[in-house]
Amino acid sequence: MTGHLLDIHVERKSFAATTVLNNVHLQLKAREAVSLLGPSGCGKSTLLRIVAGLEKDFQGTLRSSAGEVAFVFQEPRLMPWLTVEQNIGFSADKHYDKAWVAQLIKEVGLDGFAQALPKALSGGMAQRVAIARGLYSRPQVLLLDEPFSAVDAFTRMKLQDLLLQLAERHAIALLLVTHDVDEALYLSDRVLVMDNRPSSIRQELAVQLAHPRDRRDPLLAQLKALSLTELQRAHVI
Repeated sequence: MTGHLLDIHVERKSFAATTVLNNVHLQLKAREAVSLLGPSGCGKSTLLRIVAGLEKDFQGTLRSSAGEVAFVFQEPRLMPWLTVEQNIGFSADKHYDKAWVAQLIKEVGLDGFAQALPKALSGGMAQRVAIARGLYSRPQVLLLDEPFSAVDAFTRMKLQDLLLQLAERHAIALLLVTHDVDEALYLSDRVLVMDNRPSSIRQELAVQLAHPRDRRDPLLAQLKALSLTELQRAHVI
């Protein structure tokens, strides 16, 4: 596992009689960003849950040298009775590092909202809180399950740029589930295109562009065409 934070091989993952994942091998290096791209129901989120240790009933191996792994879900999942700072620093014993929380609030662009309740936040602001909460434990790996799918297109682009900035600043590796081809290519060093069920990795696309990236870069357009071709061959589109 030299040079990798995560090394996972799912030989088989089934729910009852339905096999969802079949012979999926995934590795993640330090500070690398990898996206899982594929159809709904192909097992992308299940694979993320296996990596997070939330799903243990599978055949295969999971090796990790990452000290801490955090999860950002599709919905912010904020506790409505807690303030922004309390949601970010919430733990079982309810004690948290207020200075670190204050720094994270600033980094995600929510200065002035530390004492706000979730009902006072827009969808994009709530997801910024969720990202800050994911960073609170100082993870080496951040898992994200379609984290920007519920916001509008312009907010989504701003959150994508914020995520990249935070990952660079805190030296975090990203493993992202998305249905958005443009998002996968813009954020990632590698994009793994998955088949329909039972799902395996159909193709790996390397995105050899430095950050910050120009969304209009011709290479992104070429890789998008390749991705769409593979998704069409997999009868996704």
